[in-house]
Amino acid sequence: MTTDEHVSEALIKILENLSSKFNITKIIYANTPGSFMGLKVAYVILKTFSLAKGCEFYAVSGFNLNGGQAIRANKNLSFVLKNGEISLEKVEPVRFVLPLNLDELKLNSDTLPNYIIQAV
Repeated sequence: MTTDEHVSEALIKILENLSSKFNITKIIYANTPGSFMGLKVAYVILKTFSLAKGCEFYAVSGFNLNGGQAIRANKNLSFVLKNGEISLEKVEPVRFVLPLNLDELKLNSDTLPNYIIQAV
């Protein structure tokens, strides 16, 4: 599934669509890197859904979903992970690809967003 919509518009529609077709028992979301509002909105929607449906809820770094490569931050900059530190650099981002086996992800039960770009 892909969309160009903002997370606040697309996520609820996606969850409604998926939950009508599948019995969702676990939610895993990328809690870093990202903007303040993007992460906060995703967290609130997914945490609420997981509580309402009784799902397990976990976080994972977005870098675990793209082989540790650059992640788009805005039009000109990308988040880059070097030596365990996240910075913003002018490099081309890489598309996210879900692993074939979700058991390979490093799940974190501390699901609070890890903000990189603070609120403006």
